[in-house]
Amino acid sequence: MSETTQQTAKILIEALPYIQRFHGKTIVIKYGGNAMIDEALKESFARDVVMMKAVGMNPVVVHGGGPQISGTLERVGKTTEFVDGLRVTDAETMDVVEMVLGGLVNKDIVRLINAQGGKAVGLSGKDGDMIRARKISSGKPDVDYGHVGEVDSISTSLVETLEAERFIPVIAPIGAGSDGATYNINADSVAGALASKLQAEKLVLMTNTVGVLDKEGKLLTGLSATQIAGLKADGTIQGGMLPKVDCALDAVLCGVKTSHIIDGRVDHALLLEVLTDKGVGTLIRG
Repeated sequence: MSETTQQTAKILIEALPYIQRFHGKTIVIKYGGNAMIDEALKESFARDVVMMKAVGMNPVVVHGGGPQISGTLERVGKTTEFVDGLRVTDAETMDVVEMVLGGLVNKDIVRLINAQGGKAVGLSGKDGDMIRARKISSGKPDVDYGHVGEVDSISTSLVETLEAERFIPVIAPIGAGSDGATYNINADSVAGALASKLQAEKLVLMTNTVGVLDKEGKLLTGLSATQIAGLKADGTIQGGMLPKVDCALDAVLCGVKTSHIIDGRVDHALLLEVLTDKGVGTLIRG
C-alpha cells in the first residue's frame, strides 16, 4: 500500500470520531474575507459545506459581502463614507446593499453549494420575519449611520424547518425594523445571535487571519473567558480582532458549545477545523 494511501486512511480515521460526535448537530458558519473572493477558495468552501451535510451535520451559512458592496457602489458612482468602521448607509445605499447581499452574493453562494451536490436555499433575514433589527446609534449628534442595524430579535423556525428537510440555509445579514425600514447588520453579529438561539454545537467565524495570536505571533487556541479577559487587558487582543473575539465568546456564554476563529485563506479550512485534531484556528470555549 502506498504512503499516500496510508495517509488518506489516517485522515479518514482521524475524522471519524468528529463525524460521530457532530452528527445531527448545527454548525453556524460566518463566511467572509478572501474565502468568498478567491475562486478556488469559494469552491473549496462549497465542498466543505456539502461534505458536512453529507456526513450528518447541519451547516448554516451567514455571509458578508463588504468588498462586493463597495465595488458595486463605486461602479454606480455612489460615494461610500465610513465612520468608526461603519458604512454610513442612506436609503439609496441600502437599496444597493440589499441587492448585492440578498441577490448577487447570496445566490452565488447557493449556486456554488448546489453545484457540489448540496441543496442550498438562499434567504435574507427579512424572509419569514427571521431577523428583527434596531437602528445603531452613533452616540454623536452630528453622525447618523442611516440603515445600519443590530439584531433586536431572531426567529429560528424557518432555519429549523429547512434543516429538517435536509436543506442548507444561506442567510444574508439584513433585517427589518419595527419602523418598517430595512437594515444592514454585521454578519458576525448575525451568525453569533443565530448560533446562540439555535444552541448550536459550533460557531465558526472565517477571517483573513490565522486566529488569535500571542505577542510573539504564535497561534493561541483553547481559550476560556478568563484567558480572553487577560489577553484583552494586556493588549494582546486588540483592533479588529476584538469584536470577533467578543462575538465568539458571547455565543459560548449563551450556550454554544465552542466558537472558532479560523483562517479562510486556507484551502478546506472548515473541514480542517471541524474534523481534525489540530485544526486551523483559535477555539474558544466557556
